[in-house]
Amino acid sequence: MTLSVTEVSAPAKRFLATLLPLALLAAPLPLAAQPANSVADDLPLEEIQTFAEVFERIKRGYVEEVDDRTLLRNAMRGMLNELDPHSAYLDEEEYQSLRESAQGEFGGIGIEVGTQNGQLMVVTPIDDTPASRAGLLSQDIIVAIDGTPTDSLSLQEAVNLMRGEPGTPLRLTILRSGEESPREFTLTREVIRSESVKHETLEPGYGYLRISQFQSRTPEQARQAIERMMRDQPLEGLILDLRNNPGGVLQAAVGVTDLFLDEGLIVYTEGRLSDTEMSFSASPDTPAGDIPLVVLINSGSASAAEIVAGALQDQRRGVIMGTESFGKGSVQQIMPLGNGEGLKLTTALYYTPNGRSIQAQGIEPDVEVVRGRLEVAEGRREIREADLDGHLSSQDDMPPERAAMSQRLRDDYQLSEALNLLKALNVVDRRRG
Repeated sequence: MTLSVTEVSAPAKRFLATLLPLALLAAPLPLAAQPANSVADDLPLEEIQTFAEVFERIKRGYVEEVDDRTLLRNAMRGMLNELDPHSAYLDEEEYQSLRESAQGEFGGIGIEVGTQNGQLMVVTPIDDTPASRAGLLSQDIIVAIDGTPTDSLSLQEAVNLMRGEPGTPLRLTILRSGEESPREFTLTREVIRSESVKHETLEPGYGYLRISQFQSRTPEQARQAIERMMRDQPLEGLILDLRNNPGGVLQAAVGVTDLFLDEGLIVYTEGRLSDTEMSFSASPDTPAGDIPLVVLINSGSASAAEIVAGALQDQRRGVIMGTESFGKGSVQQIMPLGNGEGLKLTTALYYTPNGRSIQAQGIEPDVEVVRGRLEVAEGRREIREADLDGHLSSQDDMPPERAAMSQRLRDDYQLSEALNLLKALNVVDRRRG
């Protein structure tokens, strides 16, 4: 098809004369790299004409004067924002902000956000940040940021509003499921330096490994944590806690999964271009290959966390416990542009070893356990020796750290059930032996 400026309505001629040469030149991929069905496609004349006409009408009639640069930036943002919730056009400030996030240090409150049904939603609060300490929860709806309604903001604009100088206040209006009235939270921004791995011993022989997000050093930190717990005494069971883990670096998820597998596929990706198709498998070197394992997930477990849970589930390496995960199974590439700005573009989907797509599906736990806490039932209780007046005290009183751990297990029902399951698995194994 031959495109001619004379075929376009008069108000759009000037702009279209500029647009068409740019559109024809904007082909960064060689023809051989483009999908076969797109090579022969013609540029849609009618849509380009309409675009030019809208551009011209805004220029002439909008209540305030808008320069061409701003309109073109907005058009590019719109192209990407309408693709999916994760693709975005990044100006120089946004591009730098994203790079800071990947490096694990930025000024903010420590939450991962996304959109659902057009609403800004908390995917998960990051551990030990203002958001988690204030009590923000996964699936909270953010109605307003410092009084600015979020329904008029893009995802990136909302993130930019929440970030800022450490020490400055931020007011969020939150609507929580099951509550009729919004809540207001006032938080103070901090430098977010999230340590991604924590560990502790729940009981002798039973370890706890918490991964809050996947950073480049997470696999090595997780390996060191497992080795430290095993130095104290052999582990009879391990709980891997991926609840409220928003994901992170793909290679880090692969590295953590490899700590528990000595062979087999971990994850693969599929996209339209050949360089987006990748496959990752386990290596024989694993420090925790035969330790009984329970993996905790919930609706805040997303992306890389779902890769780990899905691989361990498909390879039957551990029991997945908790509630259904978030369901973000797409791969985003950050593409720098020549002007110092960038694109965040969804280019592929993740698949578990058995070929399950995580995208909009999530990981179903093997054992569903909802969030809660243990409560002692009121009523008659059996009398024990410790209740009798004048009873002899044990010389092995519970140390303070064990008492604190017992309280934690009562407060965290999912964690308590995971520990009980590990103990039960060991009882079964001993009887079989």
